[in-house]
Amino acid sequence: MSSRTRTPAPDAGPGTGPAPGPVTGPILILDDLRGGRMHLSALFIAERGTALPPLLLESGSVTPEPLADYESHTVLRARFSLPAETASAYRWNGTLFEVTGGFSGGLRIAYASCNGEEHGDLERDGAERNAMWARMGAAHRAAPFSLLLHGGDQVYADEATCGHPLSEDWPDRIPRVPTREDLADLRRHLRERFLQRYLAVYSAPEFAWIAARVPSLMQWDDHDICDGWGSLRRARTYSPVGQTLFAAAREAALLFQHGCRDGDLPPRFADPEGRHLGWRIEAAGLRLLAPDLRSERSRRRVMARGGWRMMKAEAERRFAGRTLLLSSVPLLGPRLSLLELLMVLMPRMQKYEDDLRDQWQSRAHRASWRRMLRMLRDMAAQDGQQVTAISGEIHLAARGEMALGGGKTLHQLVASGITHRAPPRAWAKVLGLLSWLGDAPLAGHPIRIRRIPGQAGRYAAERNYLVLERRGGEWSASWDLESSGRSEPLPL
Repeated sequence: MSSRTRTPAPDAGPGTGPAPGPVTGPILILDDLRGGRMHLSALFIAERGTALPPLLLESGSVTPEPLADYESHTVLRARFSLPAETASAYRWNGTLFEVTGGFSGGLRIAYASCNGEEHGDLERDGAERNAMWARMGAAHRAAPFSLLLHGGDQVYADEATCGHPLSEDWPDRIPRVPTREDLADLRRHLRERFLQRYLAVYSAPEFAWIAARVPSLMQWDDHDICDGWGSLRRARTYSPVGQTLFAAAREAALLFQHGCRDGDLPPRFADPEGRHLGWRIEAAGLRLLAPDLRSERSRRRVMARGGWRMMKAEAERRFAGRTLLLSSVPLLGPRLSLLELLMVLMPRMQKYEDDLRDQWQSRAHRASWRRMLRMLRDMAAQDGQQVTAISGEIHLAARGEMALGGGKTLHQLVASGITHRAPPRAWAKVLGLLSWLGDAPLAGHPIRIRRIPGQAGRYAAERNYLVLERRGGEWSASWDLESSGRSEPLPL
């Protein structure tokens, strides 16, 4: 078949065509951009023993192959490529899936984060939960996206530890010396619970529709493992139960977020061994840079040697165009260290300590924060390069700026809460008041929290996602807010 079909087959949305048994997918994942091609993985989750039909391409066909087995399901993957610069398509199971391409010219990118909630997420009403995914799908029909970026917390796995005696009370109480047999049983339990989470999220029709047509790139955050991973006490994270939990979460992230497993990571990853999961993608005038802020994290560090080595190499790399840095937690924000100090004095508030220690602005990470900001300042000092940070994590929409010198500005764009319900507006006001104090971790480079166009406050307490757009070489950003609607474009 030709990918430049003049009369595309009717597409009535998700579920069109005869299904070969219960199958979730295809979920498109961008492995790499090179040689003018998008190298892609199409991910499927099917009941064990299900034979999947091949993907039909202009160049032939490719059959999904097993990637991992679970008790009742198999994860399968088909790797293939499509043109990076022009529109194309693939067909699977009787449905034509059109893919935009367009990486060399005008470009639209969607960014979302926090796809779930800590408690009861799988029991929520689907239409309510996925309303913003439906909005994104409508926006794609009107003006197609070339890429979908996921900024962390693709699933909320906090309840995955429930139901097993070793992890039922995680992280408050854990057994001191569990047996190998019990740990093996815990691993089986956790693998199945992670599968259930990803299966529920990926099979939602509103998400599945756009994920089959727009290639995704993902970066994980704490809830993809457990709430506060890396900011919990070392006795928890380095315990046998903690390490079993991390291993199960990492395997699931490789499978479901990156369409791979150990030993066959795509070339965009900085470390082929996967000791950290930082990656980069480069297109004409665009570099996407996603350091891993979880694999090496501890209470006293955000990244270890591998992550910093990756960032140093990218800071020194010559590049002309726009660098989008995916920082799962916001790089620019208010002085949260003041809240940390208050929590030390107020025992009832200390349960939120891990949430604040997760942030770059934490007192524990201030040296690392300065180091990252210096790298971005030096990166942006190169002729012809601009740097923008995009983040999620805080369940609010916001933006910040830091003057870099030479007429350049580091923009911080925060879009958080694609399905996570917004926190109380009072919390947005508290953060807004803190932002009046300002901060300058780098001397001479003050940070300012600015309003999103059309918003009265500095933080918007609404579910949202971000749209980044390049037209004629100029970039802009706008937020789609659940109640306020689409903001006016912000020039970058």
